[in-house]
Amino acid sequence: MVELCGGEPGTTTNNRMELTAAINGLEHFPAGAAIEMRCDSQYVVKSVTEWMRGWKAKGWRTTTGEVKNVDLMKRLDELNAARDVKWTWVRGHAGDRLNERADALVHRGRREAKLGKLQSRNNAAPLPAPTAAPASPSQGADLRIDLALGLQITRAAKAAGVTPDALVDDAIRFYLEIGPSEVARLRSSRA
Repeated sequence: MVELCGGEPGTTTNNRMELTAAINGLEHFPAGAAIEMRCDSQYVVKSVTEWMRGWKAKGWRTTTGEVKNVDLMKRLDELNAARDVKWTWVRGHAGDRLNERADALVHRGRREAKLGKLQSRNNAAPLPAPTAAPASPSQGADLRIDLALGLQITRAAKAAGVTPDALVDDAIRFYLEIGPSEVARLRSSRA
């Protein structure tokens, strides 16, 4: 399993990020690959399956001017044309396991982008899947967790679509990245 996520610090739009996610997903597969692209963005799915043909015929223009996000639309069109893609819209936040996992990756990418940990798209290596094999004993550490906390971790991991070890690993890395004072500030802002 390969999982990709990312973000753009600063100003961008949800539509640009949805298009970028679809582009990065398609770029992962070679030309000619048969793919089912499952996406909860009607904007992305309808752009490719309904609107793009007309935009291209009109020189990438609509009745009100240039197509929004034309740079990304052209790249998406190019990648789509080179692959056998079946576009499937799925309702977001409706219990679809893969869509829920994608949503968790969105939040991870957004958080990491805000922390300034992501490199530019051209220099970044894909982030490892959180369900990767556990580290060998010489690389990891055993943690003792009481039963109540263990149950909370197991439930949260199941909801996020990851293993409990991956959830704990991600939580500890996040804590270490932002530091104890930022954690305290976040906790007090929730109260």
